[in-house]
Amino acid sequence: MNHFRTALLVSAVSLCSGLACADTGKLLLTGGVSSIDGAAGGGLTPWAVIGTNATEGELGVSAHVSRATTQDYSLNTMGVAFAFNDRLEISLARQDFDASPVTGLNGLGFAVQNGQRVKMDVLGVKLKVAGDAVLDSDSWMPQIAVGVEQKSVDAGSIKPVLDFLGAKTTGTDFYVSATKLFLGQSLLLNGTLRYTNANQNGLVGFGSKAPGTNEGSWVPEVSVAYLLRKDLAIGAEYRAKPNNLRAMGQANGLGEGLQEDAWKDLFVAWAPNKNTSITLAYVDLGRVLPGVTANRSQSGFYLSAQVAF
Repeated sequence: MNHFRTALLVSAVSLCSGLACADTGKLLLTGGVSSIDGAAGGGLTPWAVIGTNATEGELGVSAHVSRATTQDYSLNTMGVAFAFNDRLEISLARQDFDASPVTGLNGLGFAVQNGQRVKMDVLGVKLKVAGDAVLDSDSWMPQIAVGVEQKSVDAGSIKPVLDFLGAKTTGTDFYVSATKLFLGQSLLLNGTLRYTNANQNGLVGFGSKAPGTNEGSWVPEVSVAYLLRKDLAIGAEYRAKPNNLRAMGQANGLGEGLQEDAWKDLFVAWAPNKNTSITLAYVDLGRVLPGVTANRSQSGFYLSAQVAF
């Protein structure tokens, strides 16, 4: 983790010291914030916007840290993103998930260590292919982007559980996003379609052996944001998820113990200036491995800070 943090900081500093980084190009909050997977957008889902403050002909960089906590789990995320010509975005994020409740599976013959954490690295690439969220705000044309996220999981002592489920430790998500900004109405709408076979975004591996689902499926993600003033926005997100493990759990006597629910949040984002933003959200992740968390709905809070140039 320390090596990863150092690499992120060195990358960001190197880019800004060797290039003239953008720092004033965009309107406040129109570049979104950093999602948990590193791409620019909302906290849970990417938007078609290209992150950082770079506009056409500029290079930009951003960095973020975030933390989400629920009744039984917590997730820390940090990452950087680089933007080129307001068209191409490359992001790198590290997720650190506290999976301690999974020790409840030890009664089934596993040996999950106390305090076990799951770490996942996400390399993302996003390309704007049509439209401009700001310049086309007086028309019906949205900004459209396509993206890919390559994910790799270090499950530690939980790896035998993934093997039992037939879940792989690497996976690739593909998505297309359309973002429409109604500048006069201070309203932003985003829709994303994601092709994925990730279990809990990849933190429980990818796919499943029969009778579970191993192939990817298309799932929708929706965001809406309203600008209360130029530096303050409120909004909501909904992220549907594939349910790859449910049939596998049912076939092995776990009932709905591997059921996966959609993620939702209500957020407020504040940008005191063009280089910084802070996002606070109430999150509802539904049931996360309900078989080991007493079927509780996992709700809590999410806090994220971002700097962008």
